[in-house]
Amino acid sequence: MNTHMWIVMGLAMVAAGGVVQVFIYPYLSGDIKAEKRQAALRSPGPKRNAENQTDAASRRKQIIDSLKEVEARGKRKRQTLDARIAQAGLSWSRKHYIIASAVAGALAGGLMCFATANPLIIMAAAVVGGFGFPAWTLNFLRKRRLKKFVDEFPNAVDIITRGVKAGLPLGDCLRVIAAESAEPVRSEFRQIAEAQTMGLSTGEAVERIVERVPIPEASFFAIVINIQQKAGGNLAEALGNLSSVLRGRKMMKAKIQAMSGEAKASAYIIGAMPFVVAIMAYVTSPKYMELLWTTQTGELVLGCCAVWMGIGIFIMKNMINFDI
Repeated sequence: MNTHMWIVMGLAMVAAGGVVQVFIYPYLSGDIKAEKRQAALRSPGPKRNAENQTDAASRRKQIIDSLKEVEARGKRKRQTLDARIAQAGLSWSRKHYIIASAVAGALAGGLMCFATANPLIIMAAAVVGGFGFPAWTLNFLRKRRLKKFVDEFPNAVDIITRGVKAGLPLGDCLRVIAAESAEPVRSEFRQIAEAQTMGLSTGEAVERIVERVPIPEASFFAIVINIQQKAGGNLAEALGNLSSVLRGRKMMKAKIQAMSGEAKASAYIIGAMPFVVAIMAYVTSPKYMELLWTTQTGELVLGCCAVWMGIGIFIMKNMINFDI
């Protein structure tokens, strides 16, 4: 009986605490007053004249149209091979890339001929060497160049901000970046300056940087410039806010990399463990390990292990990579 009484008392105390938390605590903490102040701030003030309302609506419509236009253009554009080669900073053409892929595939297949006479394995090595290795190399160079652009881009935005505040035209600020900034920002802004020389407007010239550098930072910059060109406003203030956002994103990426360092180290150790164990087992018992590539069953086991190993590495990579 005493046990039931304690349970009832505990439930009553929890219920009373909930009632206090829901109905009484907001008045004691000031949340109700804060909500009233926020409602007063959100309430419509005195009516403006019809002309100001029309200007505000027109300006808002221009901003929304600019954002939708840039977003729709980014969704329609697909990264072609020529675009990815240009984004990697290479001066190759599509023909050069195909020739390099064919040579890499032939070399991989030829090297595998010395290890085994199985035509399926040789063909698989040729396919990996002809399609996988060149594509991986191109993606690696592309990501490295885009990372350099992201690291240097906030400095370029700061140059424009200081130049506009000093009274320089936007075109002159872009030409200063094209002449004095570090690569790859310098080459990208040089193309903007060249596009302006050919007769394009500043907004149209800046929009092209999104095609050559498909990253959110470049899209933000193009949106800010297009909005300022079409709707007007304080460009120095807008670019200053953009610079703060870009640096904040950079700091967040660095923080995430530091926090995920332990997980990456664990993934590297787990991924390397099967190879290390296989090498040690081959050193101690070579005949025991030779069955994996001298028998058909062993080759099947190696293939299955490679597939599962690839799946595991892919899953671990997606778990430790974060997009901002």
